[in-house]
Parts: sequence; structure tokens; C-alpha cells
Amino acid sequence: MTTVTFYTEGSRITGFDASGHSGYAQAGGDIVCAAVTSTVRLIECVLNDVMGLCASVKVNGKAAHISLRIPGSLGQAAEDTCQTLLAGMMVYFTELHSEYPGYIEVLEAE
Repeated sequence: MTTVTFYTEGSRITGFDASGHSGYAQAGGDIVCAAVTSTVRLIECVLNDVMGLCASVKVNGKAAHISLRIPGSLGQAAEDTCQTLLAGMMVYFTELHSEYPGYIEVLEAE
């Protein structure tokens, strides 16, 4: 199962960890893993490559784990955009959990 944990400080989403293989299908044909991976990569690219933030990203391929944290001192526009992106990601993964409940879990932690 893939577990995605979103971290918050009050109402602010500060980042997420995604780990594990969903186990929906064999490697290369697992649509749940593909959905999670492509979403995580999209968010990382938007934050770091498009917006120019220095979001901390740590990847452990062998353990199927990626961690992303956004910086704490953003301007209001960048903060609003980050919150919108991360909240959208959370909603998307929650919907994915509804469709594939045995393969992805979405959690929140402070």
C-alpha cells in the first residue's frame, strides 16, 4: 500500500511524505502507483522549477519514499499558490483512496 502523509502547522500544509508500493498491479502496469508518482513529480516541478522555490525534496528509490517540505518564509502569493497546490493534491489522493481503498492511504499529521 502507498501511504501519503500530509504535514500541517495549524491550517498550513508544510509538505508530505509518500511511501510504499500500492500493489495494485505488477511494476510497469500499476495505475495507482503511476497516479501517485506523476502527481508528486508534477507538484515538485511546479514548486521548484516553475515557481523557483527551494522546496526540500528527499528521494529513497529503494524504499519507495519521497519527502517534500516547502520553505517557511514565502511571500503571500507564493504561499497561496503552494497551499492551493498541496490542498488540491490532498483532495486528489483522497479521491484516489475512495476508488482504490486497499492501495492508497491518505493521512494528516502535525
